[in-house]
Amino acid sequence: MSGPLTPVLETARLILRETRAEDFDACAALWGDERVVRFIGGRVSTPSESWGRMLRFPGLWALLGYGYWTLEERETGAFAGQVGLADFRRDLSVDIAGIPEAGWVLSPAVHGRGYATEAMRAVLGWADATLPAPRTCCLVDPGNAASLNVARKLGYGQAQPATLGDHDTLVLWRARNG
Repeated sequence: MSGPLTPVLETARLILRETRAEDFDACAALWGDERVVRFIGGRVSTPSESWGRMLRFPGLWALLGYGYWTLEERETGAFAGQVGLADFRRDLSVDIAGIPEAGWVLSPAVHGRGYATEAMRAVLGWADATLPAPRTCCLVDPGNAASLNVARKLGYGQAQPATLGDHDTLVLWRARNG
């Protein structure tokens, strides 16, 4: 059953759907993995923090009309990660207020398969057709070559150095297509 706020998006290999309570164990494992958070703040999340993150996703959809999806492999039904758009009202040195921020976090079990690019192409296609925002942004750690590659494939460029808390990051920009 699909949630009333989160549209289901499908690609050749993935289903992007609402986050469900039964995703908790996989979500906690994802955010509790040092390989996953290495370039996302560098600190693993507790199960409680992972639950809080999951609870935030429906709120994004309800308040903003966009948010995060859970990725599921079409063939196996396995949890593959989380992707989407948000306005987290970050304490960032560059002003991104009101600009949808793209993000992708994938399970290490599926790294290197092109899922991030595939899923985010679906997300951005949906956003370009649905949202009035003239552009989106994404934040990428300067040392995260894999995510910088994904961002470039998605059309993000004009990298702007920024700080988020005590971490250096890059803000990349993408103009709406269409």
